[in-house]
Amino acid sequence: MRSICADWERGDFSSVEWAHPEIEYVIVGGVQPGTWMGVTSMVERWRDDLPDWEDLRVEADKYRELDDERVLVLVHRSGRGKTSGLELGQMRTLGAGLFHVRDGRVIRYVTYFDRERAFADLGLASDDSPNS
Repeated sequence: MRSICADWERGDFSSVEWAHPEIEYVIVGGVQPGTWMGVTSMVERWRDDLPDWEDLRVEADKYRELDDERVLVLVHRSGRGKTSGLELGQMRTLGAGLFHVRDGRVIRYVTYFDRERAFADLGLASDDSPNS
């Protein structure tokens, strides 16, 4: 997870080597929630959104190992809308990514635009204490 997030923190979303070819990609909340199957569909979904942003970054705040296959990464987003000029930092940008890992590859990735929704869906208490 850390190497994936390190790329995203630099604004580099180009690598998908970490993803299983048949990954399930889920967006919960946001403007266009949905589910996409396979790396190609995930990449196409990213290509739809990434051009709308300048200097988009997804930075990890905390990693929480939930069990042998799941890691919840608490994140915040930054960037600026190309058309609107809107700074993500001016909005509530605390989200989460839930990675399901099997045999060293991510088989399911769920991105939450609202961190509290992730906690609720997973039956977890909100906990912002450091845990790297």
